[in-house]
Amino acid sequence: MAGNTFLNMMRIKELRERILFTVFVLVVFRLGAIIPIPGINGNALRLYFLEMSASGGSGLAEYIDFFAGGAFSNFSIFMLGIMPYITMSIIMNLLVLIFPSLKKISEEEGGRKKIQRITRYATIIICLIQSYVVVQYSRSIPGAITMGLLPFTLLALLTVTTGTMLLMWMGEQITQRGIGNGISLIIFAGIVARMPQAVIEMFRYVRSDNLNPVYIIVVFAVFVVVVALVVYEQQGQRKIPVHYAKRVVGRKIYGAQSSYIPFKINPSGVIPVIFASSLLQFPLQIATSLAPGVRWLARFSSWLSPQGAPYLIIYTLLIVFFAYFYTQVTLNPTEIAKQIRENGGSIPGVRADKMEEHLSKILNRIILPGSLFLAFIAIIPTLIQFFFKFPASVAMLMGGTSLLIMVGVDLDTMSQIEGHLRMHHQDGIVKRGKIQSRNL
Repeated sequence: MAGNTFLNMMRIKELRERILFTVFVLVVFRLGAIIPIPGINGNALRLYFLEMSASGGSGLAEYIDFFAGGAFSNFSIFMLGIMPYITMSIIMNLLVLIFPSLKKISEEEGGRKKIQRITRYATIIICLIQSYVVVQYSRSIPGAITMGLLPFTLLALLTVTTGTMLLMWMGEQITQRGIGNGISLIIFAGIVARMPQAVIEMFRYVRSDNLNPVYIIVVFAVFVVVVALVVYEQQGQRKIPVHYAKRVVGRKIYGAQSSYIPFKINPSGVIPVIFASSLLQFPLQIATSLAPGVRWLARFSSWLSPQGAPYLIIYTLLIVFFAYFYTQVTLNPTEIAKQIRENGGSIPGVRADKMEEHLSKILNRIILPGSLFLAFIAIIPTLIQFFFKFPASVAMLMGGTSLLIMVGVDLDTMSQIEGHLRMHHQDGIVKRGKIQSRNL
């Protein structure tokens, strides 16, 4: 079955070209992740991060490096990954809601392109700030810098900023000319690239008697259950019935029709988790890198450690907030109700002037449990590290942001491939010809 599906994918020219283009861009990303910025001593970096990992004190650096696919520990041109762009996108979305002038621009013809252009320019500023922070961080690594501080600073600002902007462009190209969401796929590729090293590290822990093999079996069983729950949650939906009365268009009379509005349990997908992670990473990275010279920043970075309770509480609240925020942006009950009325539709048992209230109530009931589920999955790595003493690189694969991203991106990409196959009258990826959604 899998072989036939692969052959069908390769037979369709458009789909084949999109898949090959996506693979090519991701290969370029992985090559860029190992090319260091000028003036960096690779041996000094390896020794430093090995010592940090052995002592268990890598903290935020290991967290950032995990989602950058090892690019951060290599001090590569892609070391910041795509997170600066995501951070700026969050800020811009919030600003559009807060400032009427920006909201007016976004609603004009071509307004979204203007907002995207502003976001790109602002991303450069974020990159320059984080690049400077990287320079300060590299100064704390013995023997890492092999040239003068001023030329290294200028080269680091230029190459790291250019690398992130190039990644942003590559992500947009995948979305337009490839298959799947480009930005999400780049993050996905970075996570998957860390799997072999995580498995090696896990076996190293077992050999050194730092990890009980029974714990591996228990955690793996939990992992399988969590993946099944995530897939079920990502595909679950609530259908809102809509009835359209007879309509007269010109000389034609269209009969009454019944349809439905599909509301997913988690309408925003993995977006809240990505948003929350990137928004916390930005100030924490700055605080951690500048901490050696500023006492209060050192206390702040220690207080907001990714394994600490304050971080987990803020992280959970941000996930819930962004779940509501993103859903309101993409599924505005007022706009949906307006479209239903303009097309002569109605929701059975609901007055026309109460549609917004009815839809809002349903969305709120769906989003709260969905966002709390996302938050629970997001803190699983910390629980695995605390109770089972797993290495951080393995624990982060067993749940949290990485698991949600991997499952979400995989389902989205499969859905797009499924659509192309069905459009060309080919068998789908699954037996019934389409990826099913669960109805609630």
